[in-house]
Amino acid sequence: MTLFACGVNHQSAPVSMRERIVFGAHELPRALSELHSCDGVEEAAILSTCNRTDLYLGLQAGDDTGVRSWFQNYHGLSTRELQRHMYIHRADGAVRHVMRVASGLDSMVLGEPQILGQLKVAYGAARSSGTVGTLLGKLFQQAFFVAKRVRTDTAIGSSPVSVAFAAVALARQILGDLSTHTALLIGAGETIELAARHLSGNNLGRMVIANRTLENAHRLASEFGGYAIELGE
Repeated sequence: MTLFACGVNHQSAPVSMRERIVFGAHELPRALSELHSCDGVEEAAILSTCNRTDLYLGLQAGDDTGVRSWFQNYHGLSTRELQRHMYIHRADGAVRHVMRVASGLDSMVLGEPQILGQLKVAYGAARSSGTVGTLLGKLFQQAFFVAKRVRTDTAIGSSPVSVAFAAVALARQILGDLSTHTALLIGAGETIELAARHLSGNNLGRMVIANRTLENAHRLASEFGGYAIELGE
């Protein structure tokens, strides 16, 4: 069996593309089941965040044609879009890629700590769906170990900074006192929730949360004293 990793991230694709290929938590079980059913796939896991969507696989024959075709059809991508934006890693290259992801070395903000938790969630979802076996199990456990060592033995974790924290810090640097300003947050996922928390802690004047699902926007807005609107208003 051969390790295989492919995906799209902030380095390979613009936001407009990354938004199209997100796997929501509610659709992961079905997506994992379909992916696991592709020709040659023995094991499968999906990591999907606002800046990255990765597929981690154990391929019986090393042929990834069926996987790429499934990914393309699932998200309605053209062949040109797939070829232009998707990166592919095999064998040792796939191992290195996962280690870099887990350690925060491949993140938009170097060393950001959220990615390790997101990787653990991806592993848990794959285990719950029965799509992880010995190969990916060992890969994930080694990735968690390496990520811990990187943070313990290097200075990368000395000042942990998330994308949300960096964005709020930049806003303060440019605007100064945030109490007279309004922030529009688009989405209601983990990063947006973290940004809302940081903004609230910096005495933001007014917060507006826009999301396709108004219920999720209301949930965040009520927690942080903001206003909820449906995306598109």
